[in-house]
Amino acid sequence: MTANTTSSLDQLLSHKATQLRIHSIRSTTEAGSGHPTSCCSAADIVATLFFGVMRYDPTDPRNSDNDRFVLSKGHAAPLLYAAWAEAGYIDPSELLQLRKLESDLEGHPTPRLSFVDMATGSLGQGLSAGVGIALNHKYLDRSQARVYVLLGDGESVEGSIWEGAELARHFQLDNLCTIIDINRLGQSDPTLLQHDLDGYQKRWQGFGWQALVVDGHDHTTLLQAFATASQTKDKPTVLLAKTFKGKGIAIAEDKMNWHGKALNREQADAAIQELSKQLSHDSSSLSIQPPKKTQRNQHTIAALPTPTYAAKDSVATREAFGDALTHLGEVNPLVVALDADVKNSTFTEKFGKRFPERFFENFIAEQNMIGTAAGLAACGKIPFAATFACFLTRGYDFIRMAAISQANIKLMGSHAGVSIGEDGPSQMGLEDLSMMAAQPGVVVLYPSDAVCTYRLLEAAANHQGMVYIRTGRPKTPILYPNDEPFHLGGSKLHKPSSEDRLTIVAAGVTLFEALNAQTELAKAGIPVRVVDLYSIVPIDQHMLLECARTTPTFLTVEDHYAHGGIGDAVLNALSAEAVRVHKLAVREIPHSGKPAELLDRYGLSANTIVETAKRLV
Repeated sequence: MTANTTSSLDQLLSHKATQLRIHSIRSTTEAGSGHPTSCCSAADIVATLFFGVMRYDPTDPRNSDNDRFVLSKGHAAPLLYAAWAEAGYIDPSELLQLRKLESDLEGHPTPRLSFVDMATGSLGQGLSAGVGIALNHKYLDRSQARVYVLLGDGESVEGSIWEGAELARHFQLDNLCTIIDINRLGQSDPTLLQHDLDGYQKRWQGFGWQALVVDGHDHTTLLQAFATASQTKDKPTVLLAKTFKGKGIAIAEDKMNWHGKALNREQADAAIQELSKQLSHDSSSLSIQPPKKTQRNQHTIAALPTPTYAAKDSVATREAFGDALTHLGEVNPLVVALDADVKNSTFTEKFGKRFPERFFENFIAEQNMIGTAAGLAACGKIPFAATFACFLTRGYDFIRMAAISQANIKLMGSHAGVSIGEDGPSQMGLEDLSMMAAQPGVVVLYPSDAVCTYRLLEAAANHQGMVYIRTGRPKTPILYPNDEPFHLGGSKLHKPSSEDRLTIVAAGVTLFEALNAQTELAKAGIPVRVVDLYSIVPIDQHMLLECARTTPTFLTVEDHYAHGGIGDAVLNALSAEAVRVHKLAVREIPHSGKPAELLDRYGLSANTIVETAKRLV
């Protein structure tokens, strides 16, 4: 590229950046809310990427060969929308529908838009999604596509950013380039480092990244830095871009108290009039370079073979998960697995040994594991991410954003409840059903034996959407024959009769306690039925209503805190019926002890179920 052509391109990109600023101001003023100053600081970066660097098909944002852009600083959504309008994918007039109920141009981006891979807006999550996309391109699809993630300087304090930074270095993601819009100003105060570019550089270099300090408003410098990033091997690159918040808006540039404030019409008109004076070049000659098309094999997905458990076997559901996941990997090449340094406890190590190229160890970085899974899902993979149920709470905001994204990820939480035994309350997942069921569109499953686990894993893989599978630590008997069918939204009814006086609803380890109690109650002349509620969301309301017609009293038993688990799910399903629901659950912070001792101590054992049932009937 000659000096003249470089100068010409710089002028054309400057024209585009000015257009992006005008669009951002105009749309936020029309909406009466938004973040125009955060858009303006990054406008030169985005213009350079979209019209000078990235290879993509502007008519087909979902093209798998496209370079991908992730806007981690989601509050700058109007800038993203403006870029796609300038690329020709959105009618510019649509930008004025920003934040309106009928429009998908929301205040922060969601995958309702085809050019958005992951919902952002809860800061600190874009890099992890970018890591997932980059992993897919480099190790799975073997694609030449690159991944660009735009971060805000304020969000770079989030711990999840550094989880993503560490893992990107570990996986040598040289196809990943992060840009930090260092505009110095946060929402309520200046940012931690403000314009200390040297401080930023030392931090990122310390994490093993190539860290390039650039003027974020100089297109020539940005182009050179992006070229350097694309030529760098075996390490990711971060561009530390010094910018000014509100760049181009005289009354707001580099000034506090303008975060998240739209300009009024008079202010907007003045800013747009001033910016329009800079539109001295026709940028129509800018052409977007399309990606080279790659021919990929079509994936053939087969049915999971029938399991081969013997009736006398005793298998922990977490171990059955590992078996089923490995078999699933054999019949479905889209299945990938992630773990957080507990693969020998979640048994994902079985998958890892069988398919090392599809297994990604995230170490103790649960937030990044979930975000990375969402990035992989955005590329059409079916990621299963596993850790102890209690540690998923650490990544709950990532789970929440994945639910908003309707991400096709599958999460497994093992070591749930007091039945894990001696490790004590810090390791006992006792709130996981509640937090997973609270998110819209998330399927929540709780298998009791190995056969059920095996079958539900296949159902989870075939379901388009987020699924949570709860597994246990202790070994449990094989309860069902290998050819027993299971489906999402189902349940299993054990030994019902027309004389039943009570319905006991349980799942997981407490199902076996309920079945033992059923036997003891029968000896005492009290017939009861037991429901295996293996699908909590969606729930088998039909089965529960059928039971309610015979028994007006229900007893739920769960190795979970009392709020938000099986008991509340049953209450919700039967809320319109004249029934009583009594809940047995963990109602205090548990203690260490033997599993059987703990089940008895906290009112979940067969003995307690028998005593409670007698009192209820």
